[in-house]
Amino acid sequence: MKPKLTRGLVDTPDGQIHFRSCGTGRPVLLLHQTPRSSDEFSEVLPLIDEKFWAIAMDSIGFGDSYRFGGKITIERLATGVIEFTSALKIESFSLVGHHTGMVVAIEVAASNPDKVEKLVLSGCPYIDEAERIKRKDRKVVDAYESRMDGLHLLELWNGRLPFYPQNRPDILDRFIIDALKAGRNAVEGHLAVSRYRMEEKLPRITCPTLLLVGTADPFAHPYVDKIKNQIRNLEVMEIKEGTVALVEQMPEAFAETIISFLSKSH
Repeated sequence: MKPKLTRGLVDTPDGQIHFRSCGTGRPVLLLHQTPRSSDEFSEVLPLIDEKFWAIAMDSIGFGDSYRFGGKITIERLATGVIEFTSALKIESFSLVGHHTGMVVAIEVAASNPDKVEKLVLSGCPYIDEAERIKRKDRKVVDAYESRMDGLHLLELWNGRLPFYPQNRPDILDRFIIDALKAGRNAVEGHLAVSRYRMEEKLPRITCPTLLLVGTADPFAHPYVDKIKNQIRNLEVMEIKEGTVALVEQMPEAFAETIISFLSKSH
């Protein structure tokens, strides 16, 4: 029988952080994309082998975790990860990040090499100065203004629809719930990614790393070769037809890939 999924809150110096967890053994922390929450990993957590303690946290500013004042930065989100693991008395862990969570995972691994045992980067773009310039005038996805006629819900839905798997409105339903809960942070999380100086941090990653990418993810798949040249001790795995919503679209394939990588002796 698979272990039961549980939910909880932990106290940190700056506020409470919400999480979902499942299993026992070595801790594996999963970080979601903007503007989602730990709900993104609800199907994945029970699939991860029982020898792992699978934990998905709501990044600070998202889901049911505490809000904070000021501009969102990847560095601040990474601080939330360290606050969370410290509160749970976890000294070292493996780290899995998807899209925005992946960028946060890069910062955590680069800045805390003694804490991150293994790293999985899912849906990874390559953000250098040229990419930051391109993103400067680009419309930010998930931007909306609330309207009495409710058309902002359709705007949010249609903004994501081209990048999501067909015939899966359930995934978009869950996205809408988290996007509304995030409020202005639905945009701020994306802006934080666009500002992040990834090219300075990737070469500082020292732990065994897996680059996981869906072939139908236009925000990640084109960057595989650039990422490969930046990280030592890197493996690459592609999941055919995987989209931006890979975690919920193919939870079995996602979980199996993580288990295989984490179970290897590196």
